[in-house]
Amino acid sequence: MNPIDVREKVRLLPHTPGVYQFFDAEGKILYVGKAKSLRHRVSSYFAKDHPDGKTRLLVKRIADLRVIHVPTEFEALLLENSLIKELQPRFNINLRDDKSFPFIRIRNERFPRVEGMRNPEDDGSDYFGPYASVRTMRTVLGLVHKLYKLRTCNYDLTPKNIEQKKFKRCLEYHIGNCKAPCEGLQPQAEYDANMEQVLQIVKGRVSGLIKVLKEQMQLHAERLEFEAAEDYRQKLERLEQYRAKSIVVNPDIGDVDIFGLVSDTGSTYVNYMRVIDGAVVHGITIELKRKLDESDVEMLQAAIAELRQRYKSLAPEAIVPFDPEIEVPGVRFTVPQRGDKKQLLDLCERNARYFMLDKQKQEKLTDPEGATTRILEQLKQDLRLSELPRHIECFDNSNTQGTDPVSACVVFKDAKPSKKDYRHFNIRTVEGPDDFASMEEAVERRYSRLVTEGEPLPQLIVIDGGKGQLGAALNALERLGLRGKIAIIGIAKKLEEIYFPGDPFPLHIDKRSSSLKVIQHMRNEAHRFGITHHRGKRSKRIIRTGLEEIPGIGPGTAKKLLTRFGSIKGIREALPEDVVAEVGAKKAEVVLKALAEAN
Repeated sequence: MNPIDVREKVRLLPHTPGVYQFFDAEGKILYVGKAKSLRHRVSSYFAKDHPDGKTRLLVKRIADLRVIHVPTEFEALLLENSLIKELQPRFNINLRDDKSFPFIRIRNERFPRVEGMRNPEDDGSDYFGPYASVRTMRTVLGLVHKLYKLRTCNYDLTPKNIEQKKFKRCLEYHIGNCKAPCEGLQPQAEYDANMEQVLQIVKGRVSGLIKVLKEQMQLHAERLEFEAAEDYRQKLERLEQYRAKSIVVNPDIGDVDIFGLVSDTGSTYVNYMRVIDGAVVHGITIELKRKLDESDVEMLQAAIAELRQRYKSLAPEAIVPFDPEIEVPGVRFTVPQRGDKKQLLDLCERNARYFMLDKQKQEKLTDPEGATTRILEQLKQDLRLSELPRHIECFDNSNTQGTDPVSACVVFKDAKPSKKDYRHFNIRTVEGPDDFASMEEAVERRYSRLVTEGEPLPQLIVIDGGKGQLGAALNALERLGLRGKIAIIGIAKKLEEIYFPGDPFPLHIDKRSSSLKVIQHMRNEAHRFGITHHRGKRSKRIIRTGLEEIPGIGPGTAKKLLTRFGSIKGIREALPEDVVAEVGAKKAEVVLKALAEAN
């Protein structure tokens, strides 16, 4: 794909939130980013010259663009972080380490410093995190330092050092960012009181702190201490702004963990979100590899243990998609069916699915054989097959009110069309519109020939239709002695229901499953291939039984006229000079005279 093609893609992007990915000509990931408006953000890369050499190099190397749409910018932020940690794109330098998450540290010292860092140390300090991204961590840090004038210096502020005036106030004091505890200008009691409120903020417990600050503001106002009251008012305003930006759903939800889970054949993807007072304070997606075909319940149990320990969560409630069948002391599991908690669970599951789908896309680029095997494993699992369906055949019928009946057989090998193996059948033994009998004839003719010629049989047959068509195909296999030797299913168009022999109840596969997509692709290919053959056959019959009956008019002239005018009626209603222009005066006169007499 060349840059012009990429720009064409950009022009088609919507003004919605999402994550975008840039690839080079070899299909390697270059950059992952998020956007509030995909079109505005992505188009900015191509709309101007960039002074930054790194950005110019990135734009020069972009050969392909892919996007993932999400409902909100916050979801885009979570997905962006997950993809960067997973894919480690070359141009996402700051977030390439997927094993090192950002934390906030409150140092174990007098007049504690509050700072951001990675890789917690065993130094007696308090650590809070990990945060979903450095951006989120910096937002919290920025709020803390705006609200409270905390020191950032590395002085050893012991009582003795302060009494001996070993330190002098620095620039931070003069620009209003510090109250100079180094010179004893800020009492330790006041600093410690501020730190109590800082702890509530970094823990995400903003609602309780807002209540306390409102009480303090009212108290100072009643005492006519308006300067102090104004200070509290400004703090309240900043906290309210911060909380408003962080709210996802109802703030009355309180303190909960949410686990969203999706699975494919080899892995389970779990998105974990930590919610306090209705605000998401942490979020991450992890992949758990199956070793012994563990169930989703077992995978959820492993995720709960790992993530609650990693995040040091003490939340009394965990929202989960199903009962994890374990008891965690002090934790109540909730499986919501509706409401705000269900919205949070849906958000988690969407993020897990986005992560899984993007991983599968990357797998197709980096390991196409492995991606194919994964799809076939999913088909085997969903359709309860005994072996991988590397060779699949699908049948569909076409006719027009019983005329010109044909059947089509398309062949997929390793989940991809093998067009050289496609076959069509002109139905010979069926009179009138009998879809079941037509299917039975096509299946019997196909496999009697494969058996006679010693050709390999498919591992799976897909019949386009419900129980009736499936039953007809089974009758054909029975006569050939192949029933039970080849797996066979039917797919009904209306609800995409999968029917199995002898089972009155259909199977409904997840509409987003790779298995259903392969089956739908086969069904659509069979329909297209059958319709194309049927139309050609019907067109030949119309030509043969209409224009070719006119003396002196051959198939070439008939085809030329039908191509130009569409039908015999169209020829009859056309201007004589148009018909002359198409086939010449002599043949035009013969055709128009014959059609006029027939009318």
